[in-house]
Parts: sequence; structure tokens; C-alpha cells
Amino acid sequence: MRVHSMRFSRRFGRVLAGLAMLSLPLAANSMAAPAAPSVVAAPAVTAAPAVALAPHRAVYDLKLLRSRGKRALEQVRGRILYDFSGSSCEGYALQFRQVSELDSGEGKVALSDLRATTWEDGAAKSFRFNSQNFVDRKPVDGVDGRAERDDGKVDVKLDKPAPKSFAVAKELVFPTEHMRTIIEAARAGKSLVEVKVFDGSDGGEKIYETLTVIGAEIAPDDRKPTDAAAGKQELATLKRWPVTISYFDSAKKTDGEQTPVYAISFELYENGISRDLKLDYGDFVVGGEMSQLEVKDAPACK
Repeated sequence: MRVHSMRFSRRFGRVLAGLAMLSLPLAANSMAAPAAPSVVAAPAVTAAPAVALAPHRAVYDLKLLRSRGKRALEQVRGRILYDFSGSSCEGYALQFRQVSELDSGEGKVALSDLRATTWEDGAAKSFRFNSQNFVDRKPVDGVDGRAERDDGKVDVKLDKPAPKSFAVAKELVFPTEHMRTIIEAARAGKSLVEVKVFDGSDGGEKIYETLTVIGAEIAPDDRKPTDAAAGKQELATLKRWPVTISYFDSAKKTDGEQTPVYAISFELYENGISRDLKLDYGDFVVGGEMSQLEVKDAPACK
């Protein structure tokens, strides 16, 4: 049960952090595609991103959609609070908290609580990350560090879980940069995006290979949402796309077909707001319905 809860909280937050870690308390019991696919590789870093991401605060209610395999769950419930702010001029800040209760039956229930904050500058040259993970209200791990993009490499410095410095190849993206890359590809009619992502998770040393599949554009008047996105004037004229991102452990790459560590599906607006989440971990699938949404004014560049 402990493995389930730790894996669930870490990985759910990763995509939302880019898509994106909250200042508000949360009670424990709250509960037609392109004709030919085109692959987009990691972008060159630019000082003036074409995509304007909307500062916003969203709440997602979590529930178990289905469970299968040997480690089946009977129930998952919880909530994500997600607060994204900033701009391409001052950088993007994220405050995130996810509390999840996982029930494996026979009275075996685990409570997972992930709290994280990140900051990424607008040019994707600097990234700071801090997270704490609790299981049954006991701290189990934490990460604190930063990454700086320099000519030819990305330098990573960790303070937690232990002081450490190392360099990784520059052909990777940080979470907000990942989101902008996906939106730019969707606007251009691309259907596939392949990039390596560094988000400071899993001890601050993990790099994930990702494959994003982008579906056919959904016009503003089509398939109108019935969740918290419904009736929002800030979203009324925006396009959105069904998106699925699969994450692969680059350290376990093989010559044969590789199974993703997990995958997340959602509808992505062109301003970076996401709704209708589905997370597939292989042995269980969790849905996230947006129950609250506040779209904030973007700060003006000085």
C-alpha cells in the first residue's frame, strides 16, 4: 500500500506541474486527427515564448475509474489544489498540494500527501524545485534543488535528499517549457511530441523520456464542458485538444518496445489550463474532475 501511495502522489503532480506544486489547507477526507503524424523534438530555448500561459487556481477531485491486476484498489479519493502564477517576463511559479486516500480493501487504507513548489524562468534557463511527500502523515522523502541551463549542459544542484551536483545533457525541457512545446505543436497541427523532461521528482535525479499524442482540435463551441470550466469567459473562445502523455524511465531504456511508467490524458486549452484528467498507472486508473477554477490576470511585463 505504501508503494501505491508514494508512486501515485509523485507522478500525478509531475504532469500538472508542467501542464506543472498550495497555500490552502485540505482535509484528508476531501475528497479528425492530422493525416500523417509529425514528431516535434525538444525546442531551442528562446527568450520570447509564443504561448501565453494563464495564471490560475484550480481544484481537481480525484476518484478511481478502474482497477486491475494483482494490486487492485477498491477506492481512491482525494483532491488536488493547483496554483499557477507569473509570466514569461518574471518566470512561472507553481504551488501544488495533493491529498489522496487509497483503499486496497480489508481495512487497508493509506493517506498520501504531496506538497511541492517550483519556479521556472520565462526563457527556461533556470528551474527551482522543492517537494515533501507524506504517507499516513509521516514524512517519507523530500527534494530541494535547482537546475541551470548553460552552454552545452544543464547543471543540477541538490540540497535534499543529500547535497549533490551533477550535469545532464541540455536536450531536455523543464515542466513549463514542456507545456509550451505541446501547445505550440498542437497549434501547428502536429500530432506527436517527443522530449526528455526534468522536473526534480524522484530524488531530483530522474530524467523521463516522454511521448505526447495530440488529438484533433476541439472548437470552442464543441463538446462544451460541464465541470468548473463551463461558462468561463476566459475559456469561451479558446481551442483545446485531447492530449495523452506517456512517461518512460530513460534509465531503463531497452532495444525492444518499452512500457511507459504511467500515462496521463486530459483536454488542454491553448492557455495551458487542463481539464478532464485520466491517469493510467497500469494496474489502476484515476480520474480528476475540475471542481473549481479561478483564472487570474497575467502580470504586465515591465
